[in-house]
Amino acid sequence: MSDAVEHALSDLRILDLTRAVAGPSCTRMLVEMGAEVIKVEPVPSGDLARAISVFRNGRSLYYMQQNRGKQSLCVNLKDPRGVALVAELVPQVDAVVENFRPGVMDALGLGYERLRELKDDIILCSISTFGQTGPLAEKPGYDFIAQAYSGITSVIGEPGEAPCLPGAAIGDASTGVHGALAIVSAIHRRNRTGQGDHLDVSILDAYYGYHDANVHVYSGSEGDINPTRQGSHFGYVCPAGVFKGNGGFVVIMAFLHHWPDLCRAMDREDLITDPNFCDDPARLARRDEVTQILEDWLAGFADIKSAIDAMTRHDVPCAPVLTIAETVHHPHLRARGTVRTVDDPLHGKVDIPGMPIKWKGLPNNIPLVAPTLGQHNEQVLRERLGRTAEQIEALRRDGVLLEKNI
Repeated sequence: MSDAVEHALSDLRILDLTRAVAGPSCTRMLVEMGAEVIKVEPVPSGDLARAISVFRNGRSLYYMQQNRGKQSLCVNLKDPRGVALVAELVPQVDAVVENFRPGVMDALGLGYERLRELKDDIILCSISTFGQTGPLAEKPGYDFIAQAYSGITSVIGEPGEAPCLPGAAIGDASTGVHGALAIVSAIHRRNRTGQGDHLDVSILDAYYGYHDANVHVYSGSEGDINPTRQGSHFGYVCPAGVFKGNGGFVVIMAFLHHWPDLCRAMDREDLITDPNFCDDPARLARRDEVTQILEDWLAGFADIKSAIDAMTRHDVPCAPVLTIAETVHHPHLRARGTVRTVDDPLHGKVDIPGMPIKWKGLPNNIPLVAPTLGQHNEQVLRERLGRTAEQIEALRRDGVLLEKNI
């Protein structure tokens, strides 16, 4: 309540019925921009993420990272009194966010039509793997399940080998961002028209939108080109990919107008006008030869940093392939707050990703603390629902409310 940092969305209040990553990533974006987020967690264990990455004093850093700054209301959603408490909060919020499988909210008695009865201009954002409609809608799923259906998995890995999975929740996290954008857009529309909405945001739809060329290449060629795994290199421009250097790897994106820059860095200006290498189609036809030229040149440097420095002097887009450990200590990522150190009351100091959006006129990476389970039960019920201490204690005794120091 009163201790919130004034920010872009400080006038918004969100009721959060999400768990795991995609939904909490959505409300994490909103709370990072000042929104008040009341997170509903079920008795007895709360968000399932509380059981992942538990390192110290029962504290899940997985949960902590996604839920900093939120208020935890832990209620028994199998008890009608618990559901009634959640319903009573609806008229006081701007939007409700959930990421259950389709149908669960209706089964709880909190579906969109019921929410509209409680607040006629309510905005409900439903985040799911496959969406609220369609043949796959009721199928259970996670990030990588949606990724497989999207065709993205089919283009990751070496040609002829099994597809690979990225070691990060790319679909979950970015679907959360899509959800946050949808919510603030719907609120903007409501301010103009007075109408709420039910927003349907799916991980599969988000993933499919990441195809920059694959879909139109397949369709535009009438199926003659079927994009698949290309290993460490792009399939439609060259050179663009991961190249082996002395002591590590470097990503070089020297296609189109960047090719002459790379040629100058290599002291091979003859390749700029050579018909075998002068444009991307010619280089793609000789990609193995281009790769060998680059890797032979990279091998002449003492280390990756020296090669990066040489290319940077000629404005060649390039980067070392950093390990996670190297990113945590990288001066650029530290300077921007991309990597930030937070001090969690239960775990202590730990590094986490910072807020991607940087503000000029508002504070960045605002101080937030993840709640313990049910930490705000009394505060929410007293300040939002007008319950007395005796009523709250009775609900606690009956198992409708629960608090745990985790």
